[in-house]
Amino acid sequence: MVVPVVVYLLVASKLLSTAVKCDSINFYNIRPPVDATPYPKSFKCFTCEQASDNYSCNRWAEDKWCPQNTQYCMTVHYFGRHGRTKSVTKRCAAFDDCNLTGCRHHGNTHHGECVSCCEGMACNVELPTNHTNAVFIRIQDFSSAATRHTSSRTPVLLLTAAFAALLPL
Repeated sequence: MVVPVVVYLLVASKLLSTAVKCDSINFYNIRPPVDATPYPKSFKCFTCEQASDNYSCNRWAEDKWCPQNTQYCMTVHYFGRHGRTKSVTKRCAAFDDCNLTGCRHHGNTHHGECVSCCEGMACNVELPTNHTNAVFIRIQDFSSAATRHTSSRTPVLLLTAAFAALLPL
């Protein structure tokens, strides 16, 4: 009788520990703050100083408004010889700080760092790991690209497609 109770308690504790674990936090589902913003177009970034990894940084990031002289969120990823994370630093950044984006390898120490910047509320969720994602992403780059590639014929094409769909076959 004692053995089934012990087994039951072990199974229940295992289930409870997996249910309580925080590894499944969705950092992409950041809701706009309810409190009043300190100035127009204000924003927040994930912020940490030399966290052990990206998850720890995002999980325990300080929730505060970025200063008015900043426009972007910056992430600095320091890693060792085999790409293992040494530390993660995230903060609010000014335009000039974001000139450091990209990856650099320090040959004599076999360490490297990748820096990325982005624009938007808590946009620095991800960790830059190589030249592909250690970039400077600005919202205006997307909106100006969309404007450049938008054809004046697009509404006509959409209307034509809509009317064609209504015609009987």
